[in-house]
Amino acid sequence: MGLNDEVGRRLRELRRQQGLSLSELARRSGVGKGTLSELEGGQRNPTLETLYALTTALNSPLSAVLSDQPLHPFEQRPEGVSGSAVTAVLVERFEEPPAVTDIFRIRIAAGSVQESAAHIADTSESLMVLTGTAVVGDPAEPQTAGPGEYAHWRADVPHVYSAPHGDVHGILFVRYPQAAAPEAPETPAAD
Repeated sequence: MGLNDEVGRRLRELRRQQGLSLSELARRSGVGKGTLSELEGGQRNPTLETLYALTTALNSPLSAVLSDQPLHPFEQRPEGVSGSAVTAVLVERFEEPPAVTDIFRIRIAAGSVQESAAHIADTSESLMVLTGTAVVGDPAEPQTAGPGEYAHWRADVPHVYSAPHGDVHGILFVRYPQAAAPEAPETPAAD
């Protein structure tokens, strides 16, 4: 099973656990119903922006659609998802009250800028830069971090990633508040 199939299966399961129809999730996320249907069917390549829009609408961390729980601490995830500037490979998911922390190995492409929409309330991000110089965080007051440095910002508001002087490689920590587990619906949601 490829990445598209796995992500689609997990996305469909999460949507159904929350008792949402395709139409309702499309409305909440701003992702077209046709696109959502193709993603769930494994027929479409998911982008980072689209997956964040969907998982935010589902009040879930990104790792909820990228991996089955639990990940083994040193398990390699060779496939990643890409946005307009960032490619992210989930390395680990750590879950313990009161938060879920997703750990990604990321690359920000040289000369690119990615504007990310707000994530779940009280989400924060921290980037440890391995190579290159990253400009990240609040678009009005971005932070610059070079090799061996880190930046930390609120991710429940719009934020940016850019690599003005060459590719940036780093480790991204995304910390989400741990939501109560959704109750299973009485009857399956209509597709």
